[in-house]
Amino acid sequence: MSITKNQDSFTVSYLINKLGFSPESALVASNSVHLKTPDNPDSVISFFEKHEFSKSQIKTVVRKVPSLLVSDVEKTFLPKLKFLQTKGLSSPDLAKFISYSPTFLLRSLEKQIIPFFNTFSNLVHSGQKTITAIKRYPFLISYDMNIIDTHLLPNINILRDHGVPESNIIKMLHQFPSALLINPDRLKEIVEKVGETGLDPLILKFVHAVCILAKMSKSIRERKVDVFKKWGWSDKDIWECFRRYPFCFVNSEDKIMAKMDFLVNKMGVYSSCVANQPSVLTKSFEKRFVPRGLIVQHLLSKGLIKDFKLSLFDTSEELFLKIYVTRYVAEAPELLKLYKEKLKK
Repeated sequence: MSITKNQDSFTVSYLINKLGFSPESALVASNSVHLKTPDNPDSVISFFEKHEFSKSQIKTVVRKVPSLLVSDVEKTFLPKLKFLQTKGLSSPDLAKFISYSPTFLLRSLEKQIIPFFNTFSNLVHSGQKTITAIKRYPFLISYDMNIIDTHLLPNINILRDHGVPESNIIKMLHQFPSALLINPDRLKEIVEKVGETGLDPLILKFVHAVCILAKMSKSIRERKVDVFKKWGWSDKDIWECFRRYPFCFVNSEDKIMAKMDFLVNKMGVYSSCVANQPSVLTKSFEKRFVPRGLIVQHLLSKGLIKDFKLSLFDTSEELFLKIYVTRYVAEAPELLKLYKEKLKK
């Protein structure tokens, strides 16, 4: 991409030479900010460096909000960082948070940040829990105050109306805040769906299930259901599986398909057995399925074992090694080396 005379050549040159932007990304950023001298952007970069931002974090912040380079750091940045530091956010945490959500620096401290922080702290009964929520979901404190009334409070009431205890609502607020910032109609549909599985709203697993479904669109959820159906599961099987272990829905459609294919076609496991032990689907394909499957197949081929339990993919590393590796070292001394080599790949 060429730089024409009409484009802001100084801005583009500065972003390339000072921050390591590519010519293309520098041109894009120059549409949002026009630098005349290096003085102000240098002071901005120096400010970030002083507050322990890495070079890559500074570059990310500027790429997301180029106009920050012309800000007055003492008036615009410093009071906001000091506010969060007084609440317990360390410099490394601040750098991570702002690199995720640099629009925070454009918010009004008095009209938006402080009122939102205080309101959220009142809801979770703790300023420290609000900090935890910000760490988990950096965009949280960049929202406008009106989201409290339009999303947060209506969603809390939906949970209350469906029997979720206050203690679990508070846990959801500070551990999974993004789930309570979705459209209330959508949350209501999700809560009702989770209720239909038979999960008790009084237990924490109900909240976990709601949060898992809240992280995906309804269309993605339906696609995951369709993948399970390809393996002979009925709707009843699928939602019973979800009721037992909601985290089985965290996998993408491709990962669900790959894991089911490995278990059924490569390991010879009945599809129905997986439905009865859905926690196995949350294990790593590369670090758990493949190396352990290889060891078991090796043992089967040598006649050292006649069968195996699906729990081999669920068990701890120590127990797996004890049951399937060290026990057979005398008959198959290559097992441990084979296992370690597969783990490294």
